[in-house]
Amino acid sequence: MSEKTLTRMELSEAVFRAVGLSRNESAELVEMVLDQMSDALARGETVKISSFGTFSVRSKSARVGRNPKTGEEVPIEPRRVLTFRPSHIMKERVDMGNKH
Repeated sequence: MSEKTLTRMELSEAVFRAVGLSRNESAELVEMVLDQMSDALARGETVKISSFGTFSVRSKSARVGRNPKTGEEVPIEPRRVLTFRPSHIMKERVDMGNKH
């Protein structure tokens, strides 16, 4: 599996090359999209991007966990977690990438 990571800068560079906005405008556009997604998730909304996947926030209730080193029981506070469910199209694209 590849160790490469796609960064914000690379995303804005791709927008710059594909759309023809300036580099600054491309970076601002990427930031605006990510901010909109982050704000919606922080409000507990679901973010669905067609042919890509769905980001959602799920509430987890309090539970008792265990320290793996000592075996001691530790309370785990209730919290909200971010989940991502890829679309079937994205799953197929990722799977096809494994067959090169």
